[in-house]
Amino acid sequence: MRDIDLFQMALGLTPPWQVSDSEFNPKKKRLDIRIDFPRGSTFTCPECGQADIKAYDTQEKSWRHLNFFQHEAYLTARVPRIKCDNCGMRLVDVPRARSGSGFTLLFEAIIMMLAKSMPVKNIAEFVNEHDTRLWRVLHHYVDEARNKADHSSVRKVGMDETSSKRGHNYVSLFVDIEGPKVLFATEGKDASTVKRFKQDLTDHNGAPEAIEEMCSDMSPSFISGVENCFPNAYLTFDKFHIMKITNEAVDEVRRQEQKDRPELFRTRYIWLKNLENLKPFQTETLEELTVKKLNLKTSRAYHIKLNFQELFNQPAENAEAYLKKWYFWATHSRLEPIKEAAYTIKRHWNGVLRWFQSGVNNGILEGINSLIQAAKARARGYRTTQNLITMIYLIGGKLNFGLPT
Repeated sequence: MRDIDLFQMALGLTPPWQVSDSEFNPKKKRLDIRIDFPRGSTFTCPECGQADIKAYDTQEKSWRHLNFFQHEAYLTARVPRIKCDNCGMRLVDVPRARSGSGFTLLFEAIIMMLAKSMPVKNIAEFVNEHDTRLWRVLHHYVDEARNKADHSSVRKVGMDETSSKRGHNYVSLFVDIEGPKVLFATEGKDASTVKRFKQDLTDHNGAPEAIEEMCSDMSPSFISGVENCFPNAYLTFDKFHIMKITNEAVDEVRRQEQKDRPELFRTRYIWLKNLENLKPFQTETLEELTVKKLNLKTSRAYHIKLNFQELFNQPAENAEAYLKKWYFWATHSRLEPIKEAAYTIKRHWNGVLRWFQSGVNNGILEGINSLIQAAKARARGYRTTQNLITMIYLIGGKLNFGLPT
């Protein structure tokens, strides 16, 4: 079998396209494969589909292909221009390559696959290309896939923010809890992010009035955004963020008390962890501080936190009564941080209790967030927020890129 016949079969070319020549340069570690078509061949208009149009003239184009063993491989073709009766002059679509790209579809598919688990800079070094070219590929396919996404079935949405850079730079995420998948990511964490999500949902066949449940932290911007943009949705406050309020209150009591009680030094995480997650020596220390020294304010705050945690184990019909008893205990504890935490819970009363009807939380979103932060750490950050958003969609968007496998 001749080499050009072998490449013809390997590339899967169909008439009128055929491999006309190949050249291997061992010094440059490069393989060049030329693709052509016979004289008199006809083509189809890429715009309207009109068939049997002869070439008007040609333009030579080249694309980087998958490596041939350890050597770089390139495809070069005479790409015909045709004169369509309906569309005018048009450049014909080339098999195995995207118009305007310097890479074949298989090469781009490999880039998209590797980018989920490797920093783009490392991929660029691996394939000997500039990372800017690879980012163009990622942006193209993510944007194209998002344009085709259908959000008409979305009913439950989780909201959270993730840091994009050091300092106060954030990207807000909106996730289909039932998907689960990232629906929308946008810069910032104010009420306007919810408004932008509403518009994006509408643009993808979603109906804002069809959203039944939304879940977020107690951010005033998220709350006002939901009230203004999704009036039919019930808002549930995420259990993780609710417990964070009581944990912070316990830690504040400890920090105030340890000035006079040195036995509290280096015990921070003992009070914050769940009992089942404590190491044996931490369990012993906790028992000593809570059983033998009952007069510790931190110990009282800790028990109030544990009782609040038990709220989520109550039957739905008993939840509000249980929360009222806890609220009375907390507000009469004479521990200012605990009282402030109780007042915060009171201001968000309905959203806290809504969990017993909706059952939704941002646990899935927290998992996606951890994947994003891991990717950001591997890449040592991203040059632009748009690069980070593209990576978020690539990792968590479950988008259909339509690339060959």
